Amino acid sequence: MTDPTCHECNGINYCCVGRASKILDNCPMKVSPEIEKQAKEIYKTDEFVKKCTRIASIVEAKGYIHWPRLKDTVEYAKGMGYTKLGLAFCVGMLNEVRKIAEILEKYGFEITSVCCKTGGLKKTDVGVPEEYTMISKTGYTIGWITCNPVAQALLLNNAKTDMNIIVGLCVGHDITFTQLSKAPVTTLVAKDRSAPHNPTAILFSHYGKEFFSKEFKEMKKKKMTVPNTPDIK
Repeated sequence: MTDPTCHECNGINYCCVGRASKILDNCPMKVSPEIEKQAKEIYKTDEFVKKCTRIASIVEAKGYIHWPRLKDTVEYAKGMGYTKLGLAFCVGMLNEVRKIAEILEKYGFEITSVCCKTGGLKKTDVGVPEEYTMISKTGYTIGWITCNPVAQALLLNNAKTDMNIIVGLCVGHDITFTQLSKAPVTTLVAKDRSAPHNPTAILFSHYGKEFFSKEFKEMKKKKMTVPNTPDIK
């Protein structure tokens, strides 16, 4: 079976009206009917998936474009019947998470939160080389205490939260947290300090174009300057 490449399809609206693409030979709707059938069965038999999908679709329809993501999160949590929400946040976003917690509490939710540096775990204790423990490669002080998504997840598991919300966790740390969280997880803020936490901004800006252009030129240059090595037999 050929893996799908929906990102290459210029007729994506075919999908939106329930038709297979006339452009891609590997359109999932053409080559994976068994997956389509399996997915439909899960929607019918898995009660969590069924309810989650229904509530998410209702929230989308009610607030599309009009509501900010925080309001979407509120309405989804209410629709699911959740009352206790956990905030797993970056310590650098303390001001933001305080405002988020205040808003959520006004909607009637019980809030518990854990910052990323909880536990004071040294970076060297989890195998981070010494050179990456104080100053970043760009010259910024980053400290010798590691983010601790494992403890964040365990603490919120212990608090028995109904749903957990990520607020600015680093790439990778968000994955660890999500993997270990017993409660379902959504992301409210995706950290991107280069673009005020809007990761898509770089895709349509001059800065983004220049950044990746330079990156790819350097990659090409390095590839061209690496000498050929003989095959090891």
